[in-house]
Amino acid sequence: MGNVPVGGGAPVAVQSMTKTQTEDVRATAAQIRRMAEAGCEIARVAVPGVGELGAFAVIMAASPIPVVADVHFSADIAIGALEAGADCVRVNPGNIGGRGEFRRVAAAARNLGRSVRIGVNSGSLYPPIKKNFRLSAPEKLVESALIFMESAEKAKLTEYKVSLKSSDPLETIEANRLMASRSDVPLHIGVTEAGDRFAGAVRSAVGIGVLLSEGIGDTVRVSLSAPPEAETRAAWEILRSLGLRRRGVEVVSCPGCSRTRAEVGKIAAEVARATSRVTAPLKAAVMGCEVNGPGESEGADAAIILGRGKTAALYVGGEYAARVPAADAASALAAEIIRLSVSAD
Repeated sequence: MGNVPVGGGAPVAVQSMTKTQTEDVRATAAQIRRMAEAGCEIARVAVPGVGELGAFAVIMAASPIPVVADVHFSADIAIGALEAGADCVRVNPGNIGGRGEFRRVAAAARNLGRSVRIGVNSGSLYPPIKKNFRLSAPEKLVESALIFMESAEKAKLTEYKVSLKSSDPLETIEANRLMASRSDVPLHIGVTEAGDRFAGAVRSAVGIGVLLSEGIGDTVRVSLSAPPEAETRAAWEILRSLGLRRRGVEVVSCPGCSRTRAEVGKIAAEVARATSRVTAPLKAAVMGCEVNGPGESEGADAAIILGRGKTAALYVGGEYAARVPAADAASALAAEIIRLSVSAD
């Protein structure tokens, strides 16, 4: 997709979707830039009607990262989005109008040298498959995709990927496992309609994390009722937690207890905000006391160790560096991380 490879052993790519009105070109383009700054590598933009195609073409031209046009109900709009420059078009077997209409889209993508995402959701299955009550929910997702994969091959389109999503993480996991056992098609994974920042991030971490830990998945989106920048950060945290990719500052912190009087969570949040634009893969630790603090600091690029006193200890590279006022703990740690990031660059 554009300059971002998907599948074939390439690094797992991070996606998110704009939440502005597509016809508002300025707002949508600005949101894509913020997404890219947060680490998003592929943007998806809804193109709900013919009237948005002109705006989409302008957005495409301004985007610093590849763009997927999200199209439902109309093969003509999907083809129009491809002609407007979309790097990829997402279509849904449940509402694109059948296999014949999909083949028109696939042929257009092939002729233009673009790609297609066959995006199946549990709430929008291919109608004949939806009515097959002998199949389980995960099997319905897979069978819906397989039918349209066959259509893509008949149209001689080889540049396509598949997504199989449910709001149930376990259904999502099982569907993608089943697809991975039957095909090596690149898979875009995620838990759809996952929820708000907290619940949605947990459900996504379970569904996406299990699959990635099994080697399943080539690109991910964390779907949250939150800005796309938050989705992007959550996706990177999942990848980083599994040791698949690293980008930006990982802030770890202890839960806090009666051994410290400092607000550990508040300090960690301040450090995360102050270093949010750092792209170098660094680790910062905020520890509430001397019990685990020195040990944790050994694994961090920089760490702050608090306690019950009015000062805190700053460690750099696992070594004691200085004492700073406890009130300045967040700013001192953030400044050190930023300094290290400059050295890394």
